Amino acid sequence: MKKQHNTLLSLMAVVAACAAFAANTSSARADEKDHGHSHEKKVAGPNGGRLITSVKPRLEFFVTKDRKVKITAVDDHNNVIPLAEQSVKVSGGSRFKPVRLKFEKKDGALISTKPFPEGKKLPVIVQIKTTSDSKTVTEKFYLDQNKCPECKNEEYACICDHDH
Repeated sequence: MKKQHNTLLSLMAVVAACAAFAANTSSARADEKDHGHSHEKKVAGPNGGRLITSVKPRLEFFVTKDRKVKITAVDDHNNVIPLAEQSVKVSGGSRFKPVRLKFEKKDGALISTKPFPEGKKLPVIVQIKTTSDSKTVTEKFYLDQNKCPECKNEEYACICDHDH
């Protein structure tokens, strides 16, 4: 009887925690839509990739046809500019065995030396240092290469307002 009681209490605690998380998440989303972000229009990068705007210059994360990741520096007018001192680390794929990509400079951009893993909606972590002594900026998102029916970009670079 005591074991059933403890199991029931544990189950109730998990349900309560999930409900609290869901309530906080939905109110946080409402705040983001109303107040938690700038009302700047989302823009895809010049190659159709995801624009990372948390660093200056902005960087475009783009997956090529051969699944290599291309990182391009972009100015405020969405024009490609040469990379300077930026260093980028990208990891992703399976959460149990993530792949860490290495990059080489080519034509003013960074290109991964091997392809990003195959799969649907894989987690990606991008770590950026704009200079050798700057703090690392981390961006996390899912690499979903399905086409958005509205903007026609791949979902990881979608510029629409719908939830991804």
